[in-house]
Amino acid sequence: MTKTLEKTPSMGEMLKPAELIELRGTGPLTLQDRRVFNLLIENAWGPHIAEPGRVFSIETSELKGPTEPNVRLVETVERLMRTIVKTTDVEGNETRLQLLSTNSLRTTVNRGTFEYCFPPRLADLLKDSTIFAKLDLEVMRSFSSKYAFALYEAISRRVRLRHIFTERLSIADLRELLGVEADKLLPFKNLHRKAIEPAVVEVNAISPYAVTILPRKDGRKVVGFIMGWGMKDQDGMKEAYSELHRPRIGRKERVTGTVENPVDTSKIDS
Repeated sequence: MTKTLEKTPSMGEMLKPAELIELRGTGPLTLQDRRVFNLLIENAWGPHIAEPGRVFSIETSELKGPTEPNVRLVETVERLMRTIVKTTDVEGNETRLQLLSTNSLRTTVNRGTFEYCFPPRLADLLKDSTIFAKLDLEVMRSFSSKYAFALYEAISRRVRLRHIFTERLSIADLRELLGVEADKLLPFKNLHRKAIEPAVVEVNAISPYAVTILPRKDGRKVVGFIMGWGMKDQDGMKEAYSELHRPRIGRKERVTGTVENPVDTSKIDS
């Protein structure tokens, strides 16, 4: 089987190893942090990523807007260095690792260069990867919610599975999948209103996937979720493409009339 790092992405997309999508503990990362990390992966793509200590270089203009100060990029870099994520292998062994190792930012009057490398543990995690997600670069740039960004990545990996269209998740599993911080959005109604609903609405609005997240209940209490996914039909694809190229402002109002509310909280205890 061809390894993930040996594959070449098509124009307008990036490949992301499943091992990076399934990491736990990413809650502290912002939407911009997640975008930058993906850009660093895309820039370094190939077998060299799995070489411990390999240094990569990228222009800072690829990582931030033309008027955005370097301090914002530095804050993102430092969060990527500080955030400790966890991965579990098939035997249940847990490994803790950082997302970014030694790096330097060199700037001049008109340009800047960011040099970086990935931690050895992360490089080792990726070397034998064979499962990955195909991520559309334009779709990723268009998300306004970090929870939608995380859900899109998770569905992009799962949609490649044959004959599997649903997954049962505990509350903790869904929080990890969406990247919700451990001490945030603890009541179910808050989790639904600020994370689940915005994520499902936005992924359904601008991606080729149709996603649902439905609660599993014991009486009136939510004990978990069933997440479902599938590819849209041709009309759905066209509408998603059209919405992708409309202004973000007003998107929720435009799509909530056609996208079913993913969870009904009216009869659920918080």
